[in-house]
Amino acid sequence: MIQGVEVKNLRKYEDEGGWLSELFRTDETILKPQMAYLSSVKPGVVRGPHEHLYQTDFFIFIGPGDFELHLWDNNKMSSTYGKKLVMQAGETNPISVKVPPRIVHAYKNLSDKPSIVINLPDKLYKGVNKKEAVDEIRYENNNNSQFRVS
Repeated sequence: MIQGVEVKNLRKYEDEGGWLSELFRTDETILKPQMAYLSSVKPGVVRGPHEHLYQTDFFIFIGPGDFELHLWDNNKMSSTYGKKLVMQAGETNPISVKVPPRIVHAYKNLSDKPSIVINLPDKLYKGVNKKEAVDEIRYENNNNSQFRVS
């Protein structure tokens, strides 16, 4: 595991009408979301890799679709600095993942259909009224980056 990253299996409670899943509980994780968004990702598309200096992301991969999630510890103060973690996430392995600052992250849609990711970050994108700089270091267009998803 990577220091500070929290992964939780999400249970689907099914009945004849469908299913329900608890996405997060405040008695299980410290989470103070400032916004929420849903992203539809086309088949084969990679989102990221990038990292935040201050923001913690709380991703929910529950379907539809499946992803390959990549995490790299880029925090020089961490006991797991330099470690990479790859995991399956989504419809066949529903999980939530808390990604603290300085953890580079990316995910690739492995499905043959558009697939959904939910995020509840603890910072507002571009700050209040979208007037601040984006807290993001992007690596996806850097061919010399060590953070690559194939």
